[in-house]
Amino acid sequence: MCPFSNNLKLTENAYKVEIPLTIPLLEEFTREPITIGDHLRRRRIELGLYQKDVAAKLSVTTPTVWNWENRGSVDLRFIPRVIEFLGYNPIPQPEDLLGKLAWYKQVNGLSLEQLGVEMERDPEQLADWLSGRHKPCRRNRGEIAAFLANRVQSFDAISIY
Repeated sequence: MCPFSNNLKLTENAYKVEIPLTIPLLEEFTREPITIGDHLRRRRIELGLYQKDVAAKLSVTTPTVWNWENRGSVDLRFIPRVIEFLGYNPIPQPEDLLGKLAWYKQVNGLSLEQLGVEMERDPEQLADWLSGRHKPCRRNRGEIAAFLANRVQSFDAISIY
């Protein structure tokens, strides 16, 4: 008892109540990312950044980053910037030759016109090949394989079949 206030004097231990606190992991860390937007959100959270910080790094608006994270699709022209921000390429590389060409176009953010300029090909012809309307002849398959071999280091052996 305190002689001045007539209040009961308690020790510090009397106030101490321990409550175990377990903070669940965010959903972004418990499931595998599926879309590029999922990868972007996970990387942003790992780095402790806000969407506005990522938007500034990628030279886009904050609502654009929100759309990518929540709707999953990134405009073709921004994919190279997103891959650079992530530090890895989340887009799996296909096995077939035309799939690899479409993958090259996508990860480099190229339009058919830009790919046509790089390959010195008509964009309409490339559109036909990539859509499956026409198949390239043997000579053209060889040229596609040579084009990809010169530009993509991760292609070990490119089959023209």
